[in-house]
Amino acid sequence: MNGPSLSPPRSSTLRATIFVVLLLAGTSIFSLPASAQQLSFLQAKGTHMVNASGKEVVLRGFNVGGWLLQESYILQTDSLNCQWRIKQGLLRTMLEAQMEEFYRQYRANFITKADIDFIAKQGFNCVRLPFHYDLFLTAAQRKARTQAMLSPKNVDGYVQQLSTWYDQNQLFTDPKSLDGFRFIDDVLKWCAANKLYVILDLHAAPGGQGTDRNINDNFVPLDLWKRHDAKGRLIYQDVTVRLWEKLSARYKSDPRVAMYDLINEPHNLNVANGMSADNQELRSLYSRLINAVRAQNDKHLLLLEGNGYGNEYTNLTPDKLTIQDKSNLAYNAHRYWCPNTPETADPNPNQINLLHNLAAFRDQWQVPVWVGETGENSNEWFVAAVQGLNAQNIGWCHWTLKRVDGPTSLLRVKPYGSILTPEGRAALLRNVQYTNCVPNRDVIAALTQPATFQAPFVAHSIPGTIQAADYDLGRAGVAYYDDFSAKIDYRDNTPWNQGGAYRNDGVDIEVNTDSPQKKYVVGHLSADEWLKYTVKVAAVGPYTLQMRVRKGAAPGQLNLQLDGHAIASVPVGQAVTAGEWITVTVKTPPLPLGQHQLMLLVKQPVDQINWLRFEPAAATSAGGQ
Repeated sequence: MNGPSLSPPRSSTLRATIFVVLLLAGTSIFSLPASAQQLSFLQAKGTHMVNASGKEVVLRGFNVGGWLLQESYILQTDSLNCQWRIKQGLLRTMLEAQMEEFYRQYRANFITKADIDFIAKQGFNCVRLPFHYDLFLTAAQRKARTQAMLSPKNVDGYVQQLSTWYDQNQLFTDPKSLDGFRFIDDVLKWCAANKLYVILDLHAAPGGQGTDRNINDNFVPLDLWKRHDAKGRLIYQDVTVRLWEKLSARYKSDPRVAMYDLINEPHNLNVANGMSADNQELRSLYSRLINAVRAQNDKHLLLLEGNGYGNEYTNLTPDKLTIQDKSNLAYNAHRYWCPNTPETADPNPNQINLLHNLAAFRDQWQVPVWVGETGENSNEWFVAAVQGLNAQNIGWCHWTLKRVDGPTSLLRVKPYGSILTPEGRAALLRNVQYTNCVPNRDVIAALTQPATFQAPFVAHSIPGTIQAADYDLGRAGVAYYDDFSAKIDYRDNTPWNQGGAYRNDGVDIEVNTDSPQKKYVVGHLSADEWLKYTVKVAAVGPYTLQMRVRKGAAPGQLNLQLDGHAIASVPVGQAVTAGEWITVTVKTPPLPLGQHQLMLLVKQPVDQINWLRFEPAAATSAGGQ
């Protein structure tokens, strides 16, 4: 098949150790298969995606969201809500030309070949490229859209201008001079060098495909489906069809493109919003788009996204679409905050974000299915989702590559301040560059390793100090146990990491207020929670164990085991004053030489745990940090 299928390797101590060493070095044990394969056109064969040789290709990769369409939460500008409102805020203190120059620099810095190389080194075989339709407008046309952005009264004028450009064939006509085509061409080149497929994703469609401005950057909700021009045409739909005609004309013979994702996450197309109850509007536009692409003799896979953020397909199944060519269709699911158990099902067979419904829909309609977005959850959820999808041989694409201070992304962008200040923008332009981002190694392990994987997060030696938050890599029940470790109901906003810091597991990690170094502590503890650490004992003998803890409202009890054998019981008295930190000291029996598993077990919770320190019994010091 083309590129690695990313099937999980067999677990062993040696392989786990190699993985961590290579990961820390910025490389991966998964990179060889991708570099050894060549790309060819993908097509649908029954429920499979296959290459030109008829071999199945399972696409597993990453979205590069936040780049060609800024989403507020990715940049931590949530109060601004969407890209056009960010621009509106910028224009209060700068000229339009200055704003455009900032965006030119932002797009030049956010994703480069180095980012794509990094994705490939982790063993993935595809990139989904979300983009905004306005990148395919000329500078003058984008200026007109900016005027509509500045005042609601200007929207009608912009719509009329679109109509005129449409009638005069002035939309999307010069690929060499339009930013959108240039960005696609760059990504195709970078990905081809790494043998990665690309999925072209119209993420912000003309007029907006739903009510969520953050996703589709629309001026008026659902205008794609409702807005008529002076001639009575659904002009935004006409423009959308024209855009895909131009994209198809340019890329129809390009095997580097795996699929066209025609419209990202249409949502809230319903009676409450003055539309049909059964996707008639979406059915009509998809039929137009498919026919327009196929009219150019373009055989690419066409990815459909259902109503309800990409998941509900009533009247969108192949038999319901008014198209002549029903070949090479693929169906999408976006999986967020839902159960990963294979038996859990939705009573609506056309709602396919649950694993059971996704596989059943695929088998009933004999079409490939693909999870175009998944993520925004804990590592524990990631592992379960990946294992469930891999077991069904269903491909997936993680959302997303980069986020500002984002624990769920592959790369973490350092905080930068405010995008509305010169200092904040300068910091943002620096921080988004690949060399300045920090890999989330726990996320990488969750997405690429088997469910039983466990490996050191950092190297721990005895004698020495172990930070409580530096427990091993691995899922809940393997490297740690926490009483809440994944979000499986979109209505439940309980954080899986209640401190929200450092790592993306169910363990609750907070910024340390005890030490001037401002490292991290484990808190929000409950009875029977535990953490495991791979440790190397350098010298045989008894040790003095010191633990730095913050007392709770009731007495606490912490136990330590080495390879399942008890080595220490650490009683902690209740707090007399709030926030009281103490260093507790106990003795251990002689510890054996070599590598071992150390478990910290909470029998009765304390408020927080900072660190554990082992010193040879004869050399114990009385001090603590």
